Amino acid sequence: MTGNLKTQVSGDQASASKSGASADSAAELEDSSHIPVKPLYTPADVKGSDYEHEIGYPGEYPFTRGVQATMYRGRLWTMRQYAGMGDAEESNKRYKYLLAHGTTGLSVAFDLPTQIGLDSDNPLAAGEVGKVGVAIDSIEDMERLFDGIDLTQISTSMTINATASILLALYVAVARRRGAEIRKLSGTVQNDVLKEYIARGTYIYPPQQAMRVITDMFAWANEHVPEWNTISISGYHMREAGSTAVQEVAFTLGNGMAYVQAAINAGLDVDKFAPRLSFFFNAHNNFLEEVAKFRAARRMWARIMRQYFKAENPRSWMLRFHTQTAGSTLTAQQPENNIVRTAIQALAAVMGGTQSLHTNSYDEALALPTEQAARIALRTQQIIAYESGAPQTIDPLAGSYHVETLTNEIEKHAAEYLGKIEALGGMLKAIERGYVQQQIQNAAYEYQQAVDREQAIVVGVNRFTVEGEKPIPIQRIDPALESKQVERLRALRAWRNEQPWKDALTQVGEAARSGANLMPRIVAAVEANATVGEISDAMRKVFGEYKEAVVI
Repeated sequence: MTGNLKTQVSGDQASASKSGASADSAAELEDSSHIPVKPLYTPADVKGSDYEHEIGYPGEYPFTRGVQATMYRGRLWTMRQYAGMGDAEESNKRYKYLLAHGTTGLSVAFDLPTQIGLDSDNPLAAGEVGKVGVAIDSIEDMERLFDGIDLTQISTSMTINATASILLALYVAVARRRGAEIRKLSGTVQNDVLKEYIARGTYIYPPQQAMRVITDMFAWANEHVPEWNTISISGYHMREAGSTAVQEVAFTLGNGMAYVQAAINAGLDVDKFAPRLSFFFNAHNNFLEEVAKFRAARRMWARIMRQYFKAENPRSWMLRFHTQTAGSTLTAQQPENNIVRTAIQALAAVMGGTQSLHTNSYDEALALPTEQAARIALRTQQIIAYESGAPQTIDPLAGSYHVETLTNEIEKHAAEYLGKIEALGGMLKAIERGYVQQQIQNAAYEYQQAVDREQAIVVGVNRFTVEGEKPIPIQRIDPALESKQVERLRALRAWRNEQPWKDALTQVGEAARSGANLMPRIVAAVEANATVGEISDAMRKVFGEYKEAVVI
């Protein structure tokens, strides 16, 4: 049989040559990371591989096959739908709609002013309030956002970075108001500012000061909310900015190493905080490359934590991750095609062993999703979970000559990037010098050139196009919600008790200057009705603001 296959592949290549194609066209194919893709893989491609040390068993070091021994046979991944729009009431309605249709975890999208520490009545916030997520200014907003939802019975993920400490404080303060035991709270704050400097831009403070805020949260949360993931180290946005799969792995793990080192430098025990680290990856279109990417990332992180940082707790070695399907692959042209793209990407995440998954809605290239589009996205996950059979076997693609070879290649190329970053002095230095940003920009430019030349095909965009497409219904945010939010904020400022509010903000500023842990002061400030913008400003006055370096 092997001989017949060899003959068949050779014959196919000879036929291609006779027909005028490249003499070895199959060998010229490569994936997004410029890793060559062969027409056929055999045992020779994984010759010398050590199963016990490189692949192993699920739930065991190096976790190539998954972080739990039973994976989805024991428990399905958490099905989240990222949502937030307008004000707290509108978002609360969407959360209850999603919960009623089977969502098993909430994922909160915040508007841009909230993300960069501006209150809704700040002149710079005009026109942006509630547009790409929910506007949260105060504890009153946070209480409305989760009205009727038991915070101790749901896992909540919050996509928030520069102001993550304040939003976690608001969440905790609402739970306290309700008399809940805050040690029972579970969820995640993204809290990954390094990728903001690299790819996204919603930073506030300079890197060193931002890292200090993060490590303060690590220490405080470990004691007070031990089930909370205090960071979601995020490759997603770097992939959205144009990175390759290999770059996504390398730069995400590089950021992770920087956070771990910063926490150790701050005096924290690695085995105390590392088990609560989580990651956030993109699921792109190249199905097998994505599966291999997740497997390689798990194995690399296990080795980094065990060998480089000398962590001893096996939970410190585990790379647990949330996945979101690729927003950058969604097209405004023939948007229904996005349902297929999302399904392929979601299945790759499941085959790759994700712990949590968000599926994008097909209309998100046009606007925030409608209820119908969000329901289809959720149903995509449910069909994979209950109809596809994919969760029945743990890491079912393990042993595939192609998948194992690709896993090894992604690890090798990602390790080369990490070596370059180490030579530059670490991730912070690499970011300050613009190295990471430049690599992603180059990859994005190369891909766009490939699309323009039709070397990369995007169905409905540069091939298989149609004329006169019928428009689809889209979600529209009521412009009156912005003025309503501003009115509420001004009313809060009018009735709150002024002296506790002033004292609490003073304490935040003093902690920023003295080096005392910021989190207790931030919690006290939100409970005294200080706003997100006011608390951010108290730290701005001490830390200053980051100015982006120009990358040429």
